[in-house]
Amino acid sequence: MNAVEIEQAITDLAEQPFDRQNFPYAFLEAFGNKETTIKRLRTGASNKSDLGGVLQTNNVHILTCETGQVAETLSALKESPATAKAKAKFVLATDGVDFEAEDLAGGGTVACAYGDFPDHFGFFLPLAGITTVREISENAFDIRATSRLNRLYVELLKDNPEWGTAARRTDMNHFMARLIFCFFAEDTDIFSGKRLFTDTIAQMSAKDSSNTDEVVSTLFRAMNATDEERERLGLPRWSTSFPYVNGGLFSGSMDVPRFSRIARSYLLHIGSLDWTKINPDIFGSMIQAVAEDDERGALGMHYTSVPNILKVLNPLFLDDLRAKLADAGENPRTLLNLRRRMAKIRVFDPACGSGNFLVIAYKEMRAIEAEINKRRGEPDIRSEIPLTNFRGIEIRDFPAEIARLALVIAEYQCDVLYRGQKLALAHFLPLRAENWITCGNALHLDWLSICPPTGTGVQLRGNDLFATPLAQAQIDFENEGGETYICGNPPYLGNKLQSDQQKSDLKRVFDGRIDGWKSLDYVSAWLMKAADYGMRTNAASAFVATNSVCQGQQVPILWPAIFASGHEINFGHTSFKWANLAGHNAGVIVIIVGLGQTSGRKKRLYSLDVDGSTREKVCNNINPYLVDGPNLVVEVKRSASADRPTMLFGNMPRDGGHLLVSQEEKEAENAHDPVFAKFLKRFAGSEDFIHGRARFCLWIEPDLLDEAARSPLIAQRLGAVRKMRLASKAASTRDFAKVPYRFVQIQGTAHRGSFIIPRHSSERRSFLPVGLLDASTIVADSAFAIYDAPLWTLALIASRLHLVWIAAVCGKLKTDYRYSNTLGWNTFPIPTLTDKNRSDMDCAAAEILLARESYYPATVAELYDPERLGSEFIQLQEAHLHNDEIVERIYIGRRFKNDTERLEKLFEIYALTLKRNAVQETTGAREGASRW
Repeated sequence: MNAVEIEQAITDLAEQPFDRQNFPYAFLEAFGNKETTIKRLRTGASNKSDLGGVLQTNNVHILTCETGQVAETLSALKESPATAKAKAKFVLATDGVDFEAEDLAGGGTVACAYGDFPDHFGFFLPLAGITTVREISENAFDIRATSRLNRLYVELLKDNPEWGTAARRTDMNHFMARLIFCFFAEDTDIFSGKRLFTDTIAQMSAKDSSNTDEVVSTLFRAMNATDEERERLGLPRWSTSFPYVNGGLFSGSMDVPRFSRIARSYLLHIGSLDWTKINPDIFGSMIQAVAEDDERGALGMHYTSVPNILKVLNPLFLDDLRAKLADAGENPRTLLNLRRRMAKIRVFDPACGSGNFLVIAYKEMRAIEAEINKRRGEPDIRSEIPLTNFRGIEIRDFPAEIARLALVIAEYQCDVLYRGQKLALAHFLPLRAENWITCGNALHLDWLSICPPTGTGVQLRGNDLFATPLAQAQIDFENEGGETYICGNPPYLGNKLQSDQQKSDLKRVFDGRIDGWKSLDYVSAWLMKAADYGMRTNAASAFVATNSVCQGQQVPILWPAIFASGHEINFGHTSFKWANLAGHNAGVIVIIVGLGQTSGRKKRLYSLDVDGSTREKVCNNINPYLVDGPNLVVEVKRSASADRPTMLFGNMPRDGGHLLVSQEEKEAENAHDPVFAKFLKRFAGSEDFIHGRARFCLWIEPDLLDEAARSPLIAQRLGAVRKMRLASKAASTRDFAKVPYRFVQIQGTAHRGSFIIPRHSSERRSFLPVGLLDASTIVADSAFAIYDAPLWTLALIASRLHLVWIAAVCGKLKTDYRYSNTLGWNTFPIPTLTDKNRSDMDCAAAEILLARESYYPATVAELYDPERLGSEFIQLQEAHLHNDEIVERIYIGRRFKNDTERLEKLFEIYALTLKRNAVQETTGAREGASRW
């Protein structure tokens, strides 16, 4: 369950008559516990309570009680030995009148009337595995409002199905945007009188809902009419107490969907919420999901945490503004200059969605400006930071509308906070008519026309916020010579997930300037366009992106072009989870890349430590792999150097499956054909090795072909191979129909043994799976192989050091490590090894293999499961840690502190190797020239 679903479930629970016996189970069910889990608690099989309540291990201890006994019951729960033994995170007591709970780890408490406990549902989200941030735990209004609006939206579509069609979807979205504004306005005194909008609908519309749509439509018309126009329109007196809003919000169509009695009830229920609590910085991304069919299934998962957004905005420009504020002290002239500078700063999000980044940037800048005004003795002065300096592009119309609405709400809230409600109201209405959020395809539009370097006036105004054509907006607001900061979280989409339109978008940006652009993630186009923009004006940019744009094959494709534009990486944040409010904090792994024109200034690189804290490192340069080091690109190296054995692809049968034999087939066919068994060898690919699966293949040497062909089973299989190959469209495959007994590609076989290295491995594993096979096993083409190599080779491949290199330079396939012999193994920096080094690594590798053997028959998948390695397979974990210590001491004489330090050292060695090779090539060329 996600947060919105949970909020709805506990709201429903609170509205039902209190049932003392059933409440604990219903409460847990509301937080996503499955029926089987509840059943086990009811029967006592998993209930650990010693007080007659319900105690769920590692979760919560709940006890209902007699009226007036809540405080005493909560104390008993806290003192219960069972609570401590079961490591309960929460205790909860209620008598159906009062409700009290405590977070035993964090110390937070809830004490309220029973019917109000849904207001605090965010406090309990960890019970559902949702790791959330403090802002949501303390203020869950946005989720509650989203839940109610979603119920209204769905109910309206039941009676107005045509409003859900593509032709009318825009009308429905406009209607929802207007409602949101009205609910906010009636609770913040923008409308005269609390609950004016909701109460007017309650009083003027029939309880059977027959005229609710007419009442709402009349109110919308009133808010779009000046006093002079109202008399001409003949609007009823009960609508004239509403102010003229303008700004295009209530322009255009005044159609309102028909209301059922249930829909009218939902509308009034939404109006009863306290809309002063709305957070425009997060509300927009949640309400966006209400209006998107493909996103409603993930309702409640669209919250983007403010701390994550600040990971982008702080180093991009906010940290600098705060530093300048600190330097200014109380100097009025310096403070004034800073305020004037801020008034010219533009923040531009060319993939703005519902405006999260823009709203957060606006609020943070207003906070700095407020401090300036306070120090200058001008606390009530009107803000000089115009909303029109916060520009955005969004491809969908509804999020674009919500983005503008969110900024309008943020401006009003900031005015109330810093200037007081009276002054805020004096300047709020009517809304301005400028359009500063563009609806269109950011990869088609000219960013300079939407956010120009300088400007002296507004060129585009709209009478209707929703209908103004914005396909290529000429937006040019007064802002002479200020800085521009481009930011956002564009769509990621790897090349295999891109639609035809998105591939066309990439072509539009890259074709003719970059080879291999078809392999790039979609987000790469935003990075390139930001670099192009920065060549024309004073700008810096920072985007959240997939970590793959700074890994593997995308680095040599994308980054030389960005660096050629005169840009460098000003700051970066290595991989972290871009979290949301889904259960178990589901999120994508991302990086942050900040670009700026080459300056020579120090750079900042951020990373997360094991404890979740952020580490900041000041660097001379950040390379495209987000490592402190020189700008270099790791290129494919076709052959292995003399300091390491050769790694080859496994062997490819291309046989239609007829040369391969399962364990069951082997046992069955051996019984009928004794010759068959003589030509079987163990066959191991990545999946076979990792999951311990037994497979075999027919392996027939040419001089034994006549003997093999006397086997009816073998002859039958070879005939099937011949037929399959002859039918192939590939000429190379058809050629091998002449030799159906052999694999199409035989890369190598072993005399003593082989190391198998899977081509793909889960990113959850702390070490790459590598194994030792006997000489008779044939390695499949789904893996790489090293034949007859020294044991220390396995120690290197199994090291943490090698894994971080593979992750950086080879990249990933979805979330799996993608291994490459030419890009990962042949380029892996190896220092000069002594005999003692090799001997020590031989021993470390043997320890790893012996540790695995001691846990037989556990598979590699089981052994390296991160949730089991440190608890069930401790000897194996210790063997790996010992191996890492031996390997890393060879590199720097001690253990590395973290993966960042590992990569920095590897790139340092790699850069020295490139330099040495270049010198050797130059020297060789000179010697050759002199000889000739």
